[in-house]
Amino acid sequence: MSAPDTRPFHFKQFSLFHHRSTMKVGTDAVLLGIWTELESVTDALDIGTGCGIIPLLLAARSTKIKVDAVELDLGSFEESSENFLQSPFAGRLKAFHADINYFVPEAEKKYDLVISNPEHAGRKLARHTDSLRYDQLVSAVLRFMKPEGRFSVVLPYRESRLFLKIAAEAGLQLHKQMLIFPKPCKEPNRVNLLLGSSAAVPETEKFRIRNEDGSFTRQYIDMVENYYLST
Repeated sequence: MSAPDTRPFHFKQFSLFHHRSTMKVGTDAVLLGIWTELESVTDALDIGTGCGIIPLLLAARSTKIKVDAVELDLGSFEESSENFLQSPFAGRLKAFHADINYFVPEAEKKYDLVISNPEHAGRKLARHTDSLRYDQLVSAVLRFMKPEGRFSVVLPYRESRLFLKIAAEAGLQLHKQMLIFPKPCKEPNRVNLLLGSSAAVPETEKFRIRNEDGSFTRQYIDMVENYYLST
């Protein structure tokens, strides 16, 4: 039996390990980390950071952003902490081993951006904790987000309608969404959502990852080429 591959994953701006984490480097996290708008964002909170890929991408994109990353799983917390310390952005990234339901940021800080890549497990968000439901995630966002702040999240497309209903009932409005299609002529399987407290006319864009022949689309290459070493 061959030994498991424990080599780091290399981006143009940083490298990271993801072998102990519940959230490894994957397309969902990478697209969310690149797609999310960072204008006027100085302080960000990542809920369920896993290996820390999203904070690393945000820091690579903006020299002014600082990210607090909350993670319940011990192995993921330890790995993300090590990845942050070994990165060029060590002074701007900090991991916290905590349940987001009980997390208290330093000086009760509020954030310009809250971001999350929750793993779908029924109607629960297993990426952070089995007990964190959509309503709990929305509650956490409202607790930590500044009044003018934004919330960015990637969800399974079929679950997104339920999530948006819960969010709207709590006062979060959809500002922008990107429907993610694995291939042409397929239904979207993921969606990136950007929400805020103010009312807005939602913008919708469509994003296709692969062509019919399995090759990456020009749209995908243009999105990731400044970060991936190769596509």
